[in-house]
Amino acid sequence: MNKQLISYYFGGKQGLYEAISDRWRQAEESFAPRGTPLPALAAEYARQALRSADEARLLIREGLDGHPGPGGSRSAQQERFAQILSELQSRQQAGELPADLDPAALAVALFGMCAAPVSFPHVARAVGLDPGAPDFAERYAAEIGRLVAHLCAGG
Repeated sequence: MNKQLISYYFGGKQGLYEAISDRWRQAEESFAPRGTPLPALAAEYARQALRSADEARLLIREGLDGHPGPGGSRSAQQERFAQILSELQSRQQAGELPADLDPAALAVALFGMCAAPVSFPHVARAVGLDPGAPDFAERYAAEIGRLVAHLCAGG
């Protein structure tokens, strides 16, 4: 897509970024409903990161560049991450997660696990996994679900 079309449809790069971020948040409402057990939720985030790799890369790029996303999407993103932290704290208080874990560190670790094949495909290939394989997203998501289930069991 050329710059003129981006400007025409989105008002520039900032508008495009915000549209992509909004689309992710809207999709999140359908694939991550409240009350989903944490292992299933983590598996679904891993699956979605692989299905929407370009969107995941955009968020990764934002972090690597060392600056937050533009305008309104920044506050919406901060609000969403605060909500995720609150949800993890609630799960911990309910006994779903071990009491000795820091929910903020857990949030970062879960995000990293889910996005790892998108951000480090070379590492995945080095250990014998193929992020490009047709069944990889399902296999990887199932493995993430099992890992988080072990964590929730008090591992």
